[in-house]
Amino acid sequence: MGRWGGCDVSCAGRVGVREGGMVTKLLHTRYRVADLGRTIAFYKEVLGLEEVRRHKSPRGSELVFLKAPGSEELIEICQYDASGPVVVGPDLTHLAFEVEDLEAFAVHAAAKGYPLSDGPTVTSSGSVFAFVDAPEGYEIELIQRAPSAG
Repeated sequence: MGRWGGCDVSCAGRVGVREGGMVTKLLHTRYRVADLGRTIAFYKEVLGLEEVRRHKSPRGSELVFLKAPGSEELIEICQYDASGPVVVGPDLTHLAFEVEDLEAFAVHAAAKGYPLSDGPTVTSSGSVFAFVDAPEGYEIELIQRAPSAG
């Protein structure tokens, strides 16, 4: 018997499942890394994220959850050596963060050893974006929104 006691779509409403079984919220995004310490230092010292919690999973993964100011979603950084080497392909995935001053961020990141890897690029709306590579090769996008007209 299944998790819902043999219930199919016709009885989902009776057991508290939203119509259509749709998700309600994005909770976290996970990135596996080989060097947890170096990666966490990057997210905290270069990006300014806050460490929310840290623990070991039942299977032995070392997990660290981080949060950006003004965001609810967490970023889960995982080191689990038993999964083999971490290989990050080009253009596989990236995280995007808003910054108030992209030029100031670029100076700060470069001083920490992480120069911009692409950009800055001005969009047709007047926003500016650029990328920096995290220690494992994951791309991090920084976006400075265009000033509001008005």
